[in-house]
Amino acid sequence: MRVFLAGGSGVIGRPLVAQLVAAGHEVVATTRSAAKAAAISAAGATPVVLDALDAEAVKNAVREARPEAIVHQLTALPPKFEPARADFYTDTSRLRTETTAALLEAGGEAGARRYVFQSICFLYQLRGPLVLDESAPVATDAPEPLGSATRATVAGERLIVEAGGVVLRYGQLYGPGTYYSREGDFGRRARRRMLPIVGDGGGTFSFLHVDDAASAAVAALTTGAGIYNVADDEPAPARDWMPVFCDAVGAARPMRVPVWLARLIAGELVVGNLVHGRGAANARAKAELGWAPAKPSWRTGFYEMDGSGAGSASER
Repeated sequence: MRVFLAGGSGVIGRPLVAQLVAAGHEVVATTRSAAKAAAISAAGATPVVLDALDAEAVKNAVREARPEAIVHQLTALPPKFEPARADFYTDTSRLRTETTAALLEAGGEAGARRYVFQSICFLYQLRGPLVLDESAPVATDAPEPLGSATRATVAGERLIVEAGGVVLRYGQLYGPGTYYSREGDFGRRARRRMLPIVGDGGGTFSFLHVDDAASAAVAALTTGAGIYNVADDEPAPARDWMPVFCDAVGAARPMRVPVWLARLIAGELVVGNLVHGRGAANARAKAELGWAPAKPSWRTGFYEMDGSGAGSASER
């Protein structure tokens, strides 16, 4: 299959290029960095250098590539995780709305038959069971700027679903280049004793290695429709995964701090997930996509993160 990969040099894009090529697909992959184009070529794909926020450049690239499938793996997250910052999600929100629309428009003109879209599984409302499936309500009314970012993500999802495509709601990504890597932002915070267990540490998280995120996208090229949670097999409260992560990145055991103090330091957006977060059930993805994580648990996966990252999940 001829595949247009939007975001070929990001944390998912890099392993995804390799997996697509290994599966026999012909890949055209975008990057905004001319320096990273060589790595895409070396992996066996054709690079296209562009700014994915330039809708006309995106459409022209798709028309020229004439793909059978389009895979959207674009984000623009800064190296430092600061979700309360007003502009933290701005470019990523544009990529999930404006760029998605451009990909779909040009894809229709070029004859693309399949669309795969990167989303997140930690956008659900913080209520109900500790582990949620795809039918759970989404937190579109979350405090700003998260609320507007969630609405943009849902808008992008809707465009893809209406086109008959597949939405992959990824768990918290770990591995090279992510926040959850030894040299990523959370790894650095852990070694500075700045990644504490808040309150009883009951907020539940679902994790996913970047290689498993890529393999889910490969599977979605040929099967499935609609929205899927894509995460490992062990959703876990912060009090369980934090000590393991800290050990894996060479940090001391995390401290415990009361909720009131954490709110003063980190704000409600961060504390809300650490105390009330919800995990994501992956049963539908496993059943309908024929996918399963090669790293089924963060318990061992954190020790197999393979390399150090730049601390950013961004690829525009």
